[in-house]
Amino acid sequence: MGPSQRRRESRLMQGVSWRLGRRTCLLKGCEETFQPWHPLTRYCSSTCRAAARRWRQRTANRRYRASEQGKCRRRAQACRYRERIRQRQAADSGSDSGDEGYPHPQQVADSCCQRPGCYEAFAKTARSPLQKFCSASCRQALRRVLLRERRWAQVLGIDTTSIWRNHDSW
Repeated sequence: MGPSQRRRESRLMQGVSWRLGRRTCLLKGCEETFQPWHPLTRYCSSTCRAAARRWRQRTANRRYRASEQGKCRRRAQACRYRERIRQRQAADSGSDSGDEGYPHPQQVADSCCQRPGCYEAFAKTARSPLQKFCSASCRQALRRVLLRERRWAQVLGIDTTSIWRNHDSW
């Protein structure tokens, strides 16, 4: 965003702050109502913003680990880990339990909910293979926020097409 756009946005925002109604925090689990300071505000506090950031990082990590490059790097990491365990056991040479240092595989569901802060996993069914949310309330909460942001982006003249590119079907 350039300086001229910031000036334009600040001029538009001067009369907007009083028109912003109370809204609900998007983060699942918080869902408090708050008075936003900007039309595109999604979260009620810095704590909720930090939790949403952690959630986005976690989903990005899951997506990367599912890719071929991520799987390859994870295999190499596990190989190095097993080598360190072997070296440690050889140095100890007193413990004979062979499975002691290995991590146990976790049950991973097909998908996690796309609502920030929602860590509920669900299995995609043949009936709905494109499912992205664990419940209708999560889907509706994100849809409400995206529609509101789309309206405000038109008012403010902000180009946010990249944000909604993957969310048009919601």
